[in-house]
Amino acid sequence: MLTLRRAQERGHADHGWLRTWHTFSFADYHDPDHMGFSALRVINEDFVAPGQGFGTHPHRDMEILTWVLEGALEHKDSMGNGSAIKPGEMQYMSAGTGVTHSEFNHSKSESVHLLQIWILPDETGARPRYGQKSFAGALKPGGLCLLASPDGRDGSIAIRQDVRVLAARTPAPREFAIDLGTQRSAWLQVARGGLRVNGEALAQGDGAAIQNERKLAIATEKDAEFLLFDLP
Repeated sequence: MLTLRRAQERGHADHGWLRTWHTFSFADYHDPDHMGFSALRVINEDFVAPGQGFGTHPHRDMEILTWVLEGALEHKDSMGNGSAIKPGEMQYMSAGTGVTHSEFNHSKSESVHLLQIWILPDETGARPRYGQKSFAGALKPGGLCLLASPDGRDGSIAIRQDVRVLAARTPAPREFAIDLGTQRSAWLQVARGGLRVNGEALAQGDGAAIQNERKLAIATEKDAEFLLFDLP
């Protein structure tokens, strides 16, 4: 069964320096029917204006992934990490017992377009940790790329949850056949372009909750990009 979450149905806020769309309840946007899906708690699509960003703020007991689509996002945290996150790179922060961090767009002319993802951890009170890795080379052929997994397999980032995060960027139309296995659910988020999943058409910003489906047939358009969350 597929339950579609259309882009225009998401929560939205325009703060001037930040335009953001919330797939699930977040901050001042509350929808009891959309509090998350399985271990997936947040998918925010953000556009951060030049020279603007998120000041230092805390997190605790959350697996946080950042996927930049355009521009570059500067990150600094209380663990001593400082880096720029660019398209094709996945940043991971396991907040555990608590961390503070800031994220800024230091460009004077270009906005940053990103997806901010929160996943509920399988343990609380863990030691905070950080990871960042480029998958740009692996994404170029247009195939499916594993970004994060519980055991860090195939060069992915190891996270504290039984979740696999995959991505694909398809410069030409492409078809994918994916076996989810038993007792699994999934969420598909379209980052750009359009595609069909098990016959349902999705456009940029659309998402789909997938339950009781053993197999997924995904057919993308040219210049499409999507994230797939394989969930417990």
